[in-house]
Amino acid sequence: MSIITVIGSGLMGSAMSVPASDNGHQVRLVGTPLDREIIGSLQEKGLHPTLPCAMPNSICAFQFEHVREALEGADLVICGVSSFGVDWFAEEALPLLPEGVPVLNVTKGLLGYPDGRLEPFPYFFARKRPDLSFAAIGGPCTSYELGDRRQTLVCFCSENLATAKFAQDLLKTSYYHIVPTTDVIGVECSVAMKNAYAMGVSLAVGMSEVENERQCSGSRVENALISGAHDGKLHFNPQAALFAQSCIEMRRLVRLLGGNGDLAGGVPGAGDLYVTIFGGRTRRLGTLLGRGLSYTEVRKRLAGVTLEAVSVITRVAEALRIRAKREEVSLQKFPLLMHLDALLNQEAPLSLDWDSFGESGMQES
Repeated sequence: MSIITVIGSGLMGSAMSVPASDNGHQVRLVGTPLDREIIGSLQEKGLHPTLPCAMPNSICAFQFEHVREALEGADLVICGVSSFGVDWFAEEALPLLPEGVPVLNVTKGLLGYPDGRLEPFPYFFARKRPDLSFAAIGGPCTSYELGDRRQTLVCFCSENLATAKFAQDLLKTSYYHIVPTTDVIGVECSVAMKNAYAMGVSLAVGMSEVENERQCSGSRVENALISGAHDGKLHFNPQAALFAQSCIEMRRLVRLLGGNGDLAGGVPGAGDLYVTIFGGRTRRLGTLLGRGLSYTEVRKRLAGVTLEAVSVITRVAEALRIRAKREEVSLQKFPLLMHLDALLNQEAPLSLDWDSFGESGMQES
């Protein structure tokens, strides 16, 4: 039995407690200062107020002021904060971690710099604590389904393969399957960009909703007995086209940053994108924009909702513009991403340039 300390008791951080507990490990779940209600509920009732699954009885919950106690003897630390909590984790939690303890990061995102660099969070943390070894998780895994022990396949990435395999040995179960890899760029870039492109694919959902509303008063003749008959509600062609373009652009970005572009079409890229477009805040964001609402209007409707897609789109688009000025990349290779950025940051109207999508005639690097 090992001791696993999870810092961040939101949805995914808490869900990671399930496979850890199922493997017989002692799990210490530590809340951030924003998680006081969650930790209080776990301490008093054994219930997580937002994760709809039965939490293992063996979990020990700690408020952050008791984090030092929760870290004593830890064999593995899991960083369970969102991308908006990365700076807090780096400043408040990272300095407290015991020397030599490996850290597994669930947070998805990229940091941007004025010179156009894009940095995965494990690299950022490693610069703060070079004495520690960091790994990260990427792949199609919702907290709800992990908590319900659904079959799940993810990647654990680390520059030190032994760290990824160590975390794999602690956490793999009959339902939680883990592929270790040293390609941090390939995994982390893919899982960060899936939020951006999930918004892009969801534009087609909003566009379809508007088209259906226009047609609802018309007379439609359907033959539901024909295999694949159109039901007038679900428009899959545009969603599939945007999904494919998303994978193309993710591959190009991963290669630009020095990673294995094939991962963009695998578990951390296409896999994670697939699960993200089926629900949640990113889908809602893209759907509303697809209905023709401006981002200003969308922000009002989604007030109080954390929108990680906005952050990653803005950072990566700016990085690409900086690199394009140095002639390191052509923005024409990223037509969907640049339009997403225009929708968010320039209040541009929805106008997808379908003819710019695909790979015909576009030389790949």
